[in-house]
Amino acid sequence: MEANEQLIYTASPVGLLAIHGTAEYISAVSFTDEKKAEPTPDAPPLLHACALQLQEYFEKKRQVFDLPIQQPGTTFQQTVWHYLTTIPYGETITYLALAKRIGNVKSIRAVGTTNGRNQLAIVVPCHRVIGANGVLTGYAGGLWRKQWLLDHEKGGRLF
Repeated sequence: MEANEQLIYTASPVGLLAIHGTAEYISAVSFTDEKKAEPTPDAPPLLHACALQLQEYFEKKRQVFDLPIQQPGTTFQQTVWHYLTTIPYGETITYLALAKRIGNVKSIRAVGTTNGRNQLAIVVPCHRVIGANGVLTGYAGGLWRKQWLLDHEKGGRLF
């Protein structure tokens, strides 16, 4: 967490979520099994707005997040993360399809690595990217969470 960033936690059906950010942007949404730091007293309203939008997502009242976000990364990483936000709610694509969308089919491994470095779980929906033939592959929050999120968006089991 950067020096000027603040932190709150919010409960969710997939466990406790840590929300990091400032008054201007959200920098991370991550899964955690326990509070690893004390929440910031009087955290900026934006962090609470993020928690509310996540709650709306879990209640199936929100499909798109409307938050200013910022995470450090290369131009390539920023491009991949941008394209993740264009994957519609309830849909999945493969790593290969994502590499094709960014215009470089040979970047499939780099796309996968960048997907795994996404610090904005759920908000930047890296869970919507799957392996070839619909296989679930690595997810920082654990494959059970990835499956849960995909099922939640589809309204039933995918696989």
